[in-house]
Amino acid sequence: MAQMLVLYPHPADARRFDRYYFDTHAKLALKIPRLKKLEVSKGVIASPQGECPYHLIARLDFGSMADLRHAVSSPESTAAVADLANFAPHTLRSFAFDTIVVG
Repeated sequence: MAQMLVLYPHPADARRFDRYYFDTHAKLALKIPRLKKLEVSKGVIASPQGECPYHLIARLDFGSMADLRHAVSSPESTAAVADLANFAPHTLRSFAFDTIVVG
């Protein structure tokens, strides 16, 4: 399996961010080909180091790194990335990685 994490910093207006994310952006993301699952954080994000700079974390699951690469090169992914300018702070972070089950 492969995953992508997208970490969204605290926006100026959290209510507006959430409304746009769930009403518009998530619907675009769900159209990305080969996406198996989209999960997002709920509520306050805690950190052992103290105050967390993130408002929302999204996890996108794909069957393999090849599926993830295919997905990010798709027109649907391009549309979702372009949509970020409509609501997300420009300092968001994203990470893509292959996963294994340990234990």
